[in-house]
Parts: sequence; C-alpha cells; structure tokens
Amino acid sequence: MNEKDKCKLYRQALEKWGTAQIIIAFEEMAELQKKLCKALRGKENRIEIAEEIADVEIMLAQMKILFGIEEGVRRHKQLKLNRLKNDCKDRR
Repeated sequence: MNEKDKCKLYRQALEKWGTAQIIIAFEEMAELQKKLCKALRGKENRIEIAEEIADVEIMLAQMKILFGIEEGVRRHKQLKLNRLKNDCKDRR
C-alpha cells in the first residue's frame, strides 16, 4: 500500500472511531512493552515483536493525523536523530 492510500485509510479509521483510537494506541504500546519484556527474559518472540511494532506504527501514524502534528513530529525526530548522532560520536 502506498503512502497516500495508507493516509486515507488512517483518516477513515479516525472518522469511524475518533478519539477512541487513543485508547487503542495505549493498548498496542502496552502489548509491545509486554513482548519486549518477555524477550529480555529470554523468550524467542521476534515475530510477535515485529507484529506489535507494526501495530504501534499504525497507531502512531493515526495519532499524528488526529492531533495534526505530522510536521512537528518530523522536526522533533530530526533534532533527536542529530542528538543521537552526536551522542554516538562522543562514545568513540
């Protein structure tokens, strides 16, 4: 699915369920957290982690649209990536 179609689908979901999608975002993030904790305890669950990351990414895309913050997220992400790059240089 291309980006335009994904965006359209996210908007359709938001039109149908509205701010209730915020609760779903909480739930999806909690499910990912649980799978990551299990991985730390030694469980081999890479496929489950991949599935939960996909769910979280879908919900985060909807949250950016819901709150009208797509450009703000892009800006902050770039700033944080630059900070990470500098932090990684300092550790060499």
